[in-house]
Amino acid sequence: MPTSGVDSFAKLLSNQVNNVNSMQNNADGMVHSLLTGGDVNEAEVLTAVQKADLAFRMLLQVRNKLMEAYREVQQIQI
Repeated sequence: MPTSGVDSFAKLLSNQVNNVNSMQNNADGMVHSLLTGGDVNEAEVLTAVQKADLAFRMLLQVRNKLMEAYREVQQIQI
Protein backbone atom coordinates (compact mmCIF):
# COMPACT_ATOMS: atom_id res chain seq x y z
CA MET A 1 0.00 0.00 0.00
CA PRO A 2 1.60 3.31 -1.06
CA THR A 3 2.00 6.01 1.54
CA SER A 4 0.01 9.18 1.11
CA GLY A 5 1.59 12.56 0.52
CA VAL A 6 0.72 13.59 4.06
CA ASP A 7 2.45 10.54 5.53
CA SER A 8 5.50 11.13 3.35
CA PHE A 9 5.66 14.78 4.36
CA ALA A 10 5.24 13.94 8.05
CA LYS A 11 7.98 11.32 7.78
CA LEU A 12 10.26 13.81 6.03
CA LEU A 13 9.72 16.40 8.77
CA SER A 14 10.24 13.82 11.48
CA ASN A 15 13.48 12.66 9.87
CA GLN A 16 14.74 16.23 9.64
CA VAL A 17 13.92 16.96 13.28
CA ASN A 18 15.80 13.80 14.27
CA ASN A 19 18.72 14.81 12.04
CA VAL A 20 18.93 18.28 13.60
CA ASN A 21 18.71 16.75 17.08
CA SER A 22 21.52 14.36 16.24
CA MET A 23 23.67 17.21 14.94
CA GLN A 24 23.07 19.21 18.12
CA ASN A 25 23.87 16.22 20.34
CA ASN A 26 27.06 15.61 18.37
CA ALA A 27 28.10 19.25 18.69
CA ASP A 28 27.33 19.22 22.43
CA GLY A 29 29.45 16.10 22.85
CA MET A 30 32.34 17.65 20.96
CA VAL A 31 32.17 20.84 23.05
CA HIS A 32 32.10 18.76 26.23
CA SER A 33 35.08 16.77 25.02
CA LEU A 34 36.98 19.95 24.16
CA LEU A 35 36.26 21.51 27.54
CA THR A 36 37.29 18.39 29.46
CA GLY A 37 40.60 18.02 27.63
CA GLY A 38 39.55 15.44 25.07
CA ASP A 39 41.43 14.86 21.84
CA VAL A 40 39.35 16.97 19.44
CA ASN A 41 40.27 19.61 16.92
CA GLU A 42 38.98 23.07 17.82
CA ALA A 43 38.12 23.81 14.18
CA GLU A 44 36.04 20.63 13.95
CA VAL A 45 34.17 21.56 17.12
CA LEU A 46 33.45 25.04 15.79
CA THR A 47 32.30 23.62 12.47
CA ALA A 48 30.01 21.09 14.17
CA VAL A 49 28.46 23.80 16.35
CA GLN A 50 27.92 26.08 13.35
CA LYS A 51 26.39 23.29 11.28
CA ALA A 52 24.01 22.37 14.11
CA ASP A 53 23.04 26.02 14.56
CA LEU A 54 22.42 26.50 10.85
CA ALA A 55 20.37 23.31 10.62
CA PHE A 56 18.26 24.39 13.60
CA ARG A 57 17.68 27.84 12.14
CA MET A 58 16.64 26.30 8.82
CA LEU A 59 14.23 23.92 10.56
CA LEU A 60 12.80 26.84 12.53
CA GLN A 61 12.19 28.78 9.31
CA VAL A 62 10.43 25.79 7.76
CA ARG A 63 8.25 25.58 10.87
CA ASN A 64 7.46 29.29 10.65
CA LYS A 65 6.45 28.99 6.98
CA LEU A 66 4.26 25.98 7.74
CA MET A 67 2.54 27.84 10.56
CA GLU A 68 2.01 30.84 8.30
CA ALA A 69 0.48 28.64 5.59
CA TYR A 70 -1.73 26.91 8.17
CA ARG A 71 -3.04 30.26 9.41
CA GLU A 72 -3.79 31.36 5.86
CA VAL A 73 -5.72 28.14 5.19
CA GLN A 74 -7.69 28.67 8.41
CA GLN A 75 -8.81 32.08 7.22
CA ILE A 76 -10.17 30.85 3.89
CA GLN A 77 -13.95 31.36 3.74
CA ILE A 78 -15.97 28.48 2.41
